[in-house]
Amino acid sequence: MPKKKILLLSDDLRMSSGVGTMSKEFVLGSCHHFDWVQIGGAIKHPEDGKVVNMDESIQKETGVEDAKLTIYPISGYGNQELLRQIMNIEKPDAILHYTDPRFWRWLYEMEHELRQHIPIFYYNIWDDWPTPRYNEFFYESCDLIMNISKQSHAIVKDAWRTNPPEDWQLTYVPHGIPEDKFYPIGELDVKEWHELQEYRKVVLRNKEKDFIIFWNNRNIRRKLPSDVILAYKTFCDMLPKEQSDKCLLLMHTAPVDQNGTDLPEVVRNICPDYEVIFSHQKLDEKELNYLYNIADVQVNIASNEGFGLGTAEAVMSGTPIVVNVTGGLQDQCGFKIKGKHVTPEDYDEIESFHDDRKWKDNPDLTHGEWVKPVWPSSRSLQGSIPTPYIFDDRCRWDDVADRFKEWYDTPKEERREAGQRGREWMLQEEIGMSAKLMCERFIHDMEVGFEKWTPRKRFTLYKA
Repeated sequence: MPKKKILLLSDDLRMSSGVGTMSKEFVLGSCHHFDWVQIGGAIKHPEDGKVVNMDESIQKETGVEDAKLTIYPISGYGNQELLRQIMNIEKPDAILHYTDPRFWRWLYEMEHELRQHIPIFYYNIWDDWPTPRYNEFFYESCDLIMNISKQSHAIVKDAWRTNPPEDWQLTYVPHGIPEDKFYPIGELDVKEWHELQEYRKVVLRNKEKDFIIFWNNRNIRRKLPSDVILAYKTFCDMLPKEQSDKCLLLMHTAPVDQNGTDLPEVVRNICPDYEVIFSHQKLDEKELNYLYNIADVQVNIASNEGFGLGTAEAVMSGTPIVVNVTGGLQDQCGFKIKGKHVTPEDYDEIESFHDDRKWKDNPDLTHGEWVKPVWPSSRSLQGSIPTPYIFDDRCRWDDVADRFKEWYDTPKEERREAGQRGREWMLQEEIGMSAKLMCERFIHDMEVGFEKWTPRKRFTLYKA
């Protein structure tokens, strides 16, 4: 039986963005089951207008002899006419869309045309409450919505709580991290341990450091890079000079970004007495795994976050984390209520764990040993024209500094053991945060989507 062909609309899977990275993972992890075509977007794509056959490349990488992937690179996010042309050439069995739907609004404006013939599947990213009623148009236009976080699942469910479409399907499929690419490197692996130590010398410029905090994000406002620097300074202020001199904040990001700030200037003026190093070169997965292994702790205090890919990579690498209790980062905390893992359905009632008044000191709520969570101290309703409202969950930098100090005071061996338990937790089938488990869920949910799909009528009549 021939494989079904899926047309993927997302960032080009050869790009280093989070969307591009995860697009690559579920294409590689399901190419034995599906054939793939991608309209691969980028802000300014160097191969715009070309057609790139990737069959040989993914066959070599996966060992799947009949794997197929064709990429149509585009600058920006395409248009209806381009899609019609590619549909006519490739004749896909379904469309899978993955990223913010606002960038591809034209796709949803032609859903009646498309859904007469094939289903539209959507891998949904949404950062926070309140329920985005302005997104209902996008949700209604899909036959299957797979959500990357438990909170996203609850948000979409709430959007259609009163009148869900009859054929609507909603599932939870968290991002999955490849366990063979992100893993702890121990001294027993002599060769790789030696390579790691040599890499460490280069990154640290031959300086000896006892405690390294790693931040791996884009330099943009909601990621709060300046707050991370201020938290690091506050933490170092707690220590005697001989100890603070042995600490380091390693920031893997563009030091200057028009959508963020001038981080070297922040360091010069806010944190002049303590060491901050920037890493801004494009890294492959091996080098990135080295950075997670070099770090004693990884931090992400974004004020809203769909998932937090870098943090999940850190946990899979065996590195303890400090995270803001918001969005998809909650999933990585391993929260339990009365000893039972939190489910997507639990979020129907509680919405999120952000409320420190309710959850911070609640004995019913526990979390994984690999995380020191930071509860938001304030919420504000932010907005823009395309996104009229969304909560901005902000934590205090001095609370973050306290979490750094707690990890600093934890013996190194105990930190390693805590990080290892985080990796073991991610690999559990119930949790589903390995790339293998993610792709298995992907295949299952999409096949169910095909089974339940019925062609849409050409027109829908609405009663005024």
